[in-house]
Amino acid sequence: MESGELQPRPGPSVGAKPADGRGGWRAAHFLLAVVFLERVGFVGVEGNLIMYLTGPLGMSTAAAAASVNAWAGTVLVLPLVGALAADSRLGRYGAVLTAGVLYLVSLGILTVSSTLHPRQTHGEGTVSPAGLAFFYIALYLIALAQGFHRPCAQALGADQFAPSGNDPGAQASRSSYFNWYHFALAWGYAVAAVTLSYVEDNVGWTVGFGASWATMVLCLSVFLIGAPTYRAEQRVDGTPFADAARAWAARVFRRRNATGTERLLAPQPEDGKGLVAKLLPIWLTSLVFAAAISQLNTMFTKQGSTMDRRIGGLVVPPAALQCIVSFTFIVMVPVYDRGLVPLARRFTGHHAGITTLQRIGAGMAMSGAAMVAAALVEARRLRVARDAGLVDRPDVMVPMSLWWVIPQYVLIGLAGVLGKIGLEEFFYDEVPDTLRSVGVALSLSALGAGSYVSGLLVSAIDWGTKRSGKSWFSDNLNQAHLDYFFWLLAALVAMEVAVFLHFANRYVYRNKAGSDP
Repeated sequence: MESGELQPRPGPSVGAKPADGRGGWRAAHFLLAVVFLERVGFVGVEGNLIMYLTGPLGMSTAAAAASVNAWAGTVLVLPLVGALAADSRLGRYGAVLTAGVLYLVSLGILTVSSTLHPRQTHGEGTVSPAGLAFFYIALYLIALAQGFHRPCAQALGADQFAPSGNDPGAQASRSSYFNWYHFALAWGYAVAAVTLSYVEDNVGWTVGFGASWATMVLCLSVFLIGAPTYRAEQRVDGTPFADAARAWAARVFRRRNATGTERLLAPQPEDGKGLVAKLLPIWLTSLVFAAAISQLNTMFTKQGSTMDRRIGGLVVPPAALQCIVSFTFIVMVPVYDRGLVPLARRFTGHHAGITTLQRIGAGMAMSGAAMVAAALVEARRLRVARDAGLVDRPDVMVPMSLWWVIPQYVLIGLAGVLGKIGLEEFFYDEVPDTLRSVGVALSLSALGAGSYVSGLLVSAIDWGTKRSGKSWFSDNLNQAHLDYFFWLLAALVAMEVAVFLHFANRYVYRNKAGSDP
């Protein structure tokens, strides 16, 4: 039996035919709740990470940004490992269960490691070697846990609407599921950004990380409670990794005698192109888009940390600004799914209103607009700092309201609603049915590779500008030039969109339902 095939089996966690009551929105609701809780726990670490590195760990802005980008890239590349393990051996249900255990172990270690630091507030700290070692072990175990959870939970949810044959109703529900999946993600981001970042900044990092651990306990419990409702795949026998290696070799060398798993990746008769050759241009032309939106957790957060963040008597934590992106998802996903898709469907006849590649292209354009907005806001912030005589006083808040950054956060949110969801749906649909987790992981790996691109750009620019004068990423942001960096990203995005359109216009969809009618 091939990996990933939906089959009925005894027990609560395995797939079955729709007649037995498994699958559909009932099962999906449990999985959406799991997604929400997992994001709360994960973003409790991710969202405020750069402030933790520049605070208790005492890193410079450039070093912290590079570290966050490297970790974020790993977070989004490791789903390939989790997806291959799921589609070849564990099954998607087993992979999500494994992720839950890894999360509990890693967040437990992280919570303990935070107690080894002498200070629990932002500022220069002296970190013991043991504390630093525990921290990095925990951080990359969290990345591994997310690598198992993210693609497999998402693919398992989409599997609830994946009967055999081309059922337009199931296709529409599956497309809708991808939208609501990100709606749940957005609520998780919002709750974590508002609550856990506040706790970490004002109560203590140990309490904040402990709250993330407790959230993961609840997440795993909900997943197990919903197990009897899921349609899931049977695990396979044999040597799946060897089969997978032969399959990819068959794709590269176009072997005609490929058998078994190799046939899963056989060229489509209508186009004769290999799977890798078809998908690689789309993957590569998503990297700059990914680099642009990765600024949300690094440069956007540092930019906001220098501004007037007072609302009444409350000082908003810099990481809490990320909830603007979450609220954009929360508002726009229902508008897109219930309003724009039915409207577009009347004109195009497409089950999703527009094709996935059209959606991705629109998201890329939005990310470029976000970089332009960020550059303009940063240029104004630098002028305000100069006019207020704060160029040499980085510890003093720049008299410029945080409301100025809202447009760039909203645009990043719109870029995610269009581009990120579009990438995930595209790669899920364009791989063989038995490699759905790998398909989702491919989209995430593009985002991860984009984070690496961002980190390399930051390191290269920091090195080059230090040699010629003042770094664009000076620890004193009032002397830095983040505006130049944002303009550079905007220009790169514009070039990327042009190249993407070239390949998208020539792409032949695996399933004709995914193309223009």
